Amino acid sequence: MAWCSVTVRPIHVPTIDVGLLRTRSPLADFAGPAAASSSWRSSSRNGSPFACLSLSTSPGIKEAVATDKAPAALGPYSQAIKANDLIFVSGVLGLFPETGKFISDSVEDQTEQVLKNMGEILKASGADHSSVVKTTIMLADLKDFKKVNEIYSKYFPSPAPARSTYQVAALPLDAKIEIECIATLKA
Repeated sequence: MAWCSVTVRPIHVPTIDVGLLRTRSPLADFAGPAAASSSWRSSSRNGSPFACLSLSTSPGIKEAVATDKAPAALGPYSQAIKANDLIFVSGVLGLFPETGKFISDSVEDQTEQVLKNMGEILKASGADHSSVVKTTIMLADLKDFKKVNEIYSKYFPSPAPARSTYQVAALPLDAKIEIECIATLKA
């Protein structure tokens, strides 16, 4: 197996012509500007060539984000991490930042507070709710799905971010909901 490594720099990646994907042309033909700074190697396994692209980032690109306008992390993790042009927001609970207590036991109130807290973390990162491209919602009870959707839809303009929703066995501090997200920095 061949290994390869590429140092990634922010670039504009053009749309890939699907017709090129159907041909057996080398990857470099449709890699666009990335091909100029990439090290591509092919290897064969059972006679079948493949290309390998491994991305590495320098440590200076990763930056922790913290704000006292959202609840502090409950463990050894950051409220968010900025890496290149992305923001990775850790799971957010419906706690008041000042007290560390839940706004109430209602999933509606906790959802509203989660999204306000997330907004503060995004703002501290240089983004906002419109920058979010993916969310993951964890619910203590999936029966609360409709109630959460009603509140959630007020915070995310169209097009809404991609999303996954799960019922989980338990959440920190017996929360009713926790939401994490990935956002992009505005250009």
